[in-house]
Amino acid sequence: MQKRDQSKSGGSGGGSASTPAKRGRPFGSGSSNSASMAAAGADAASPSSFLGPSLQVHSSFADQNNKRIVLALQSGLKSELTWALNTLTLLSFKEKDDMRKDATPLAKIPGLLDALLQVIDDWRDIALPKELIRTPRVRTLGSNSVVTGFGNEYDALGSAGLGSGASTTEASLPKSLTRPRPAQWWSDEDGLFNLDDEGRAEKQQCAVAASNVIRNFSFMPENEVIMAQHRHCLETAFQCLEDRDTEDEELVTNALETIVNLAPMLDLRIFSSNKPSFIKITEKRAVQAILGMLESPVRAWHCGAAELIGRLIINPDNEPFLLPSVPQIHKRMVDLMSLPTHDAQAAAVGALYNLAEVNMDCRLKLASERWAIDRLLKVIKTPHPVPEICRKAAMILESLVSEPQNRPLLLAYENAFAEILFSDARYSDTFARILYELTAKPNNKMVAARGIWGM
Repeated sequence: MQKRDQSKSGGSGGGSASTPAKRGRPFGSGSSNSASMAAAGADAASPSSFLGPSLQVHSSFADQNNKRIVLALQSGLKSELTWALNTLTLLSFKEKDDMRKDATPLAKIPGLLDALLQVIDDWRDIALPKELIRTPRVRTLGSNSVVTGFGNEYDALGSAGLGSGASTTEASLPKSLTRPRPAQWWSDEDGLFNLDDEGRAEKQQCAVAASNVIRNFSFMPENEVIMAQHRHCLETAFQCLEDRDTEDEELVTNALETIVNLAPMLDLRIFSSNKPSFIKITEKRAVQAILGMLESPVRAWHCGAAELIGRLIINPDNEPFLLPSVPQIHKRMVDLMSLPTHDAQAAAVGALYNLAEVNMDCRLKLASERWAIDRLLKVIKTPHPVPEICRKAAMILESLVSEPQNRPLLLAYENAFAEILFSDARYSDTFARILYELTAKPNNKMVAARGIWGM
């Protein structure tokens, strides 16, 4: 996987040089002589080149192995899946400020997204809740037969079961073994092809790795349009959000981050479109899944959900699905602003900033929300480490005061507004406009009597 110096390809010892590791696989995974190949790889490249982000993938690797990667994912074989997922993880990885030109966009690999989603679906089909612990029990499959075929005749029928031979009848069996079974009794049995705990764990790891690759691809601008219009991809991600209480935490986090990256181009109406559906996620279920993540105590989840709502509301087509939940969203955003973590405050302020620009109803409900104005002022006074967040908090207050019905509520904070006006030059212009709106345009006698600024 490392670029090799062509001058070293011959080796110093001629024909005695060790066979290098296979391209695209970790050193030592080719054959039994793993130690010799690892040594050969170490000689061919400096040790520092193996440290984390400095690991580079050959630029022509993806073009030469596109079809093989997809076929490896579709095969379901453990060795092929491991190789493909490791390769895609390297191909899709880049640092935040890395402008790598050899990053492989999803659009160049036909069928790759569907193959990755199939890996996740395979795990989702057999996933069990984390709290479920399978306790040992006596096998009862075929217990009403003389020979079960599973080697447990003595356990199921008792020591005298086989001794009686063919004369043993169902009437001689205990009543507990002849009780009627439900329609799908076979699905509860340990069948021949069921996975053991180790196999289930491997399936889960493959699903998490596939979700991580999809997440990495969502950061690439070349993939945003394709993924945002891929209904199966969105349905799988939102289903993971729905099952946040029972699903693997890393899988849920990857799904959330994928949706957040795609949110600027995401139209929730895709769930009612004519595109083929696999999971039947509706717009209402998608919004409920987001609200569930917003209420989660997990820091990464409620911060990501808040950022997701702020991005989704920018698209006017998403407003009909989000606006019915605005009171619940406002309440939770105000709670997040009270948390001591700066990222939660930033996500909440960013979402409220976009919500306040939607319509008058959002501004009226936010102004009437308890502690909303106090906590917006607290973000400005603390202040937040990112000046842009403080500016947005001030702009939210300016949006609220633009509604005449909110002025009586905001007039109670006149002294606080004046204090920021004279103490912080960065927001003096904004709070000067706020005080002017409060006092220079009274809409009733009470406001006119109390207003002193701008008269």
